[in-house]
Amino acid sequence: MKDILDILKRGFDFIFVIVFILFFSPLMLIIAIAVKLDSKGPIIFKQLRLGKDGKEYYIFKFRSMIVDAEKKGTGLFNYANDPRVTRLGKFIRSTSLDELPQLFNVLKGEMSFVGPRPPVYYELGNYKDFDGNLKKRFSVKPGVTGYAQINGRNEISWDEKIIFDNKYIEDFYKWGILLDFKIIIITAVKVFKNEGAYELKENSEKDMINRNTGEGTIWILTMNFLKS
Repeated sequence: MKDILDILKRGFDFIFVIVFILFFSPLMLIIAIAVKLDSKGPIIFKQLRLGKDGKEYYIFKFRSMIVDAEKKGTGLFNYANDPRVTRLGKFIRSTSLDELPQLFNVLKGEMSFVGPRPPVYYELGNYKDFDGNLKKRFSVKPGVTGYAQINGRNEISWDEKIIFDNKYIEDFYKWGILLDFKIIIITAVKVFKNEGAYELKENSEKDMINRNTGEGTIWILTMNFLKS
């Protein structure tokens, strides 16, 4: 049954991503031109993320921040009124339009419409050192949206995200594609209301203190990356 649901999920993703790309292509062209005119740098932001079974891949987004933003300011963390966000970036981030290029990640089979959001490849430490609970969330393809995104999005901590992500995996193999439909609809409503667009400082601080990995805390990993 699990294999059948996986096949149905990929079929659902493939059919709808073609429809979405065709529908949104004029808007993506407009955004691409606007990004280029708004600030210096590439139109597409590529970042190495951790996908299914710990496999690394490049996620695509419209660039909404200054070049090399990860090496400046608050690093990976993005709070409200972040000075690294461009003028256009504020709009496309709040409306999630910066995520549209991920349709091509879905087309390539690297992502699904619904699933756990992929972390930056070094954010949680070394995949080989993850415990069973954390590895479970990487047993399916990462998604453009998921349970964590409709239950707080960026306003919840990593510990909470892991709970929601693992719950999604369990529920998907009970309800199948119907669950994905439901999550996509709820996501659209959340985006329209502009909920959870930015991280909360208290959650970021808690993650940096409490998230222990084989390589140390997220804070140590992030600072090492920024110094490199």
